[in-house]
Amino acid sequence: MADIMKYLLTLLCLVSLSCFGQDYTAQVAKFRQQYMDDFLTDASSPLKKDDLQSLRFYDADSSYRVNAKVEVLQNQAEFTMPVFSGTGRQYARYAILSFTLKGKPMQLTLYKSTALSKLPQYVDYLFLPFTDDTNGGVTYGGGRYIDMRTGDIKGDIAVLDFNKAYNPYCAFSAGYSCPKPPDENHLEIAVEAGEKNFAGTKKH
Repeated sequence: MADIMKYLLTLLCLVSLSCFGQDYTAQVAKFRQQYMDDFLTDASSPLKKDDLQSLRFYDADSSYRVNAKVEVLQNQAEFTMPVFSGTGRQYARYAILSFTLKGKPMQLTLYKSTALSKLPQYVDYLFLPFTDDTNGGVTYGGGRYIDMRTGDIKGDIAVLDFNKAYNPYCAFSAGYSCPKPPDENHLEIAVEAGEKNFAGTKKH
């Protein structure tokens, strides 16, 4: 009887993991579809409908979805974050995210945009630009971004999902003022998740 119960519990666990994997893949697919749809509704978008077929992504991988410990920073002075084209933009360091990825302890800094924080729809918006060892190869050389909200922080924990990493507009066309990820946000690991290099022709 004990052996049967053990077998049933193991089977239930395997089924649960399989369902989670399927649900998670569907969640990532939904996120990416919305990401692509946004190109068609943004008046300043660098891409048209025919360009969307050239977007490339890593397969959804739940091992790149991690819990991060959040240390909210106090009394942070604003600073100018350099951009790829044009003048810099004003940001303040908002929090430090500490997490383990592929068995390695890591940290990233979350930032808050001075300009966006004045707009009601973006008052809770947080910006996570980062670089990693895939940049300049499989992924865009200028790094990638992840969007978060203050509501994503539950207590002192936030879910950090690199499957939602996306390219700045500068990856698709010249002339955009895309913030450069600060040096403190370089991860010494290949983050094989999220968006890859654009497969189409970059616009000038």
